Amino acid sequence: MIKPETFAFITDVARNNNREWFGENKARYESAKEDVLAFVAQLIPVLAGIDPHFSIDTPAKKCLLRIYRDVRFSKNKDPYKNNFGISFNIKGSGIHGPGYYLHLQPGECFLGAGFWMPEAQVLKKIREEIDYNSSEFLDIIHAKSFENTFKLSTEDTLKNAPKGYELDHPQIEFLKLKSFIAVYPLSDKAFLQPGIVDQLKTAFESVYPFILFLRNAVAQ
Repeated sequence: MIKPETFAFITDVARNNNREWFGENKARYESAKEDVLAFVAQLIPVLAGIDPHFSIDTPAKKCLLRIYRDVRFSKNKDPYKNNFGISFNIKGSGIHGPGYYLHLQPGECFLGAGFWMPEAQVLKKIREEIDYNSSEFLDIIHAKSFENTFKLSTEDTLKNAPKGYELDHPQIEFLKLKSFIAVYPLSDKAFLQPGIVDQLKTAFESVYPFILFLRNAVAQ
């Protein structure tokens, strides 16, 4: 579980996103960071027990993303993120591939799983797999355990049918996707309860077939 003080710190960062304030509150940041790392350490063996491609030896600090923003190419010059991002990288697959991401931000917490913005050749493989094995894909995303927890994001979608497919294709809504991300919104309160690890374990179990489908698609 996460301490209320950690969420309070993230809220305050959003309100005081400047280096002077952050420096004065560095001790709070270190405390919040350690709290999140301890939570990640609890989740690592849980995910490793579900997905054999995720190493149980993964250090928690390797999963926690930096709070410092790269502002070089951004109009938003706020130096700090207003969240803690946790990326569960899969061994042997490189950084960019099907995986899991946990987002801790007051009012906007979620677990995401899937493949964000795959390159063109990889995206083509995923679309081909959905086309060739539509029944398997539909069984996965329409399974009760999946539907009761996750929803496929439609933020990254083509306006027209992708090359090689017609608009009347029965699975065109999925073939038009540019990212394949399943999202599970979570309340702040859920993270303050001792049952959150079990709740996330159930979510990992529900989304693992989706991850496996994507992983098999890109391995073709």
